[in-house]
Amino acid sequence: MMKKQTDRLLAIWFIATLFVLALIFLFSPARKFSELENRYLQAEPKLTWEHLISKQFAEEAESFVTDHFPLRGQWVWVKSLSEQLRLQQENNGIYKGKDGYLFEKFAKPTPALLAQYADAVKGFAASSPDSELTFLLAPTSIGLYPDKLPWKAPHDRQDQVNAAVGEELRGSANLTYINGFDVLKPHVSAPIYYRTDHHWTTLGAYYAYEAYAKQMGWTPHPMSDYTVKTVSDSFLGSYHTRGQFSLAKPDLLQVFLPKKPVATSVYVADTDTTTDSLYDESFLAKKDKYSYFLGGVHALMTLTSDIPEGEEDLDKLLVVKDSYAHSVLPFLTQHVKEIHVIDMRYYNGSISEYRKANGISHTLMLFNMATFSENNEILKLNK
Repeated sequence: MMKKQTDRLLAIWFIATLFVLALIFLFSPARKFSELENRYLQAEPKLTWEHLISKQFAEEAESFVTDHFPLRGQWVWVKSLSEQLRLQQENNGIYKGKDGYLFEKFAKPTPALLAQYADAVKGFAASSPDSELTFLLAPTSIGLYPDKLPWKAPHDRQDQVNAAVGEELRGSANLTYINGFDVLKPHVSAPIYYRTDHHWTTLGAYYAYEAYAKQMGWTPHPMSDYTVKTVSDSFLGSYHTRGQFSLAKPDLLQVFLPKKPVATSVYVADTDTTTDSLYDESFLAKKDKYSYFLGGVHALMTLTSDIPEGEEDLDKLLVVKDSYAHSVLPFLTQHVKEIHVIDMRYYNGSISEYRKANGISHTLMLFNMATFSENNEILKLNK
């Protein structure tokens, strides 16, 4: 009798808990950005026949519920704690590696999907045959440091994907491909990636800038032209936030300040605001410290540099990118008078038409492997 009463009470408690969580979920406003996870959350899915047939609605609905589940942050922390007590080396898609490194799982796209993405890049280049396009595809840290992964941790090789992309893009007359492995492998012993975050460090960004400048025929500024300043010694990035592994050592966040600076104004079209700095110090007091560079993600920006007449290497440049470009762009402002910056994840206009309307003849596409392979926004190139 006592057992039946106990079972009944547990059932009532369980149903009541689900009911309360459902109410919280239904009546809480949907957030756009997770400060805890340092990422944009899934927006409410749009119900259309096309989305239903392609299963996009079901996938987005599942992601929406997962992203906006009540007390999500607390559940992630509890799950991580239980996994660590069991000596697990993976939580929430994040591996706990050697030397304090955290890594995000990587699964390579199917050959068909890879070909589709490459065709989008080639189509964008072909849409303006008189222009020049450079595509730099950067690995994430798991691609360069597989030796630091936990024993037998499953992962796909990014270097093979990078090479496959290069093969798909081969033969386009006005398209140059820069394999990020070729750029970064010679510097693999240096701190070119954060241990707790998905971005490369400012040093890694410098090497990417150097490679692009050489490809463009410019003379890159040597490191001796910069003062390296540590702006934060308490950076725990997106991998730490998702994995919630305890006792992680914070990263240093550094900026390379040119000894001969060039004044640059930053116009953000999203908010119709202009600033005179490439850096937003307010983010140094927040979880998302990487947004110190350029003030975070924006759909469209214009960087205008006061380079003396005749000393610029290029008048205009279009950069189509993800957030890996944020720590690269300050280097480029020393060479280009006007840089137009588009993030395809949030820009919904025609990039080809924007390029033509603004008289831009050179484009840099800069993506990391995770963004390129897991996000079909690349298909917006040919809108």
